[in-house]
Amino acid sequence: MVHVKPFAVEQWIGEKELIAKYNIAETCAASVSIDDLRAFSTSKNDPSPLSFSNKLLYGSIPGSLELRQNIADLYATDSTPPLSPENVLITSGGINANFLTLYTLAGPGDHVICVYPTYQQLYSVPESFGAEVSLWKLQEEKGFLPDLDELEKLIKPNTKLIIINNPNNPTGATMQTEQLEKINAVASAHHITVMSDEVYRPLFHTPAPHPPSILSFSEHSNSIATGSLSKAFALAGIRVGWIASRDSSLIAKCFQARDYTTISVSQLDDQIATYALSSKVVHNLLARNVKLAQTNVAILENFIKQHANICSWIKPSAGTTAFVRFSKNGEPVDDTEFCTRVLDETGVLFSPGRLCFGEGSDFKGYTRIGYCCETDVLEEGLAKVTEFLNRSF
Repeated sequence: MVHVKPFAVEQWIGEKELIAKYNIAETCAASVSIDDLRAFSTSKNDPSPLSFSNKLLYGSIPGSLELRQNIADLYATDSTPPLSPENVLITSGGINANFLTLYTLAGPGDHVICVYPTYQQLYSVPESFGAEVSLWKLQEEKGFLPDLDELEKLIKPNTKLIIINNPNNPTGATMQTEQLEKINAVASAHHITVMSDEVYRPLFHTPAPHPPSILSFSEHSNSIATGSLSKAFALAGIRVGWIASRDSSLIAKCFQARDYTTISVSQLDDQIATYALSSKVVHNLLARNVKLAQTNVAILENFIKQHANICSWIKPSAGTTAFVRFSKNGEPVDDTEFCTRVLDETGVLFSPGRLCFGEGSDFKGYTRIGYCCETDVLEEGLAKVTEFLNRSF
């Protein structure tokens, strides 16, 4: 029987978010509405993106051609060949994209290398399928960026998959082009597939140039990327994600396995996603979310500076999350107890690092803070935490 570990961060948030007044554990850019999307459009007086006359059939099984083309366009660069829409498969959210990829590519007898800390699904799911998983541990003193020399040491004769998460959740650290090139070179030399969870891409807060997608390295065509509209695109409510690869055989394998989990994505979700990623909407949508991230990370940075004797971090360069360490009298706090007290006494929800990202033993004192909520929620929530720290530390 397959044994799946409890999904710590999802269970923590699912249990706590309904009682939180200030949800600063949420990792999506503050959500937008259909009316917001229409306001972002460069084509004024757009009709509703939803067709009320279409019959609600299953629709296109892999996802509509227009949606897959819009997603393929997200990977366009001047230096790589265009990605075909046939190399994109639509899924029910990014979490389903990850699960389906891992279900397809990892199993008994396989060895998988996964960055850590990261979203628990990326290493717990292949482990539940019988694969051996080695954690590629990220260190704060190295900016939460991977040690490429260690990668070589982790590889075994049966290593099938290297899993990265770029930009990283929970740290917000971003591997740059040179690091990605080296990962691809190592993987290519050992005939290993690279899976990159890119759900926080392209929410970069720092000036260009920005690192490319894993799919930009066409010389290693059997890499695979997963994405979602939930995080960087602020549309968690429509449950649309995707798998993309330049290797058509990988997409075909995922499509074959997909029959056991999903017939098709809702036509309504597909229509909204297609509109949101259209050229007339997507640029303004992303500009809004980048501005929100830049504004809010500056607010969080000011909070950390005000409490420099208590808080430390590596400032995130992308995404929506920060990994902040809280200490008392020079020692890391018990992060689960700390987050519980903060919620009970202030109504602010954080996620404890050791429980949710450290397998119960690593990252003591760390909390994951999702700072891309509405700015007033972040400001008011951090003000409450300041009051808590002033009376408790």
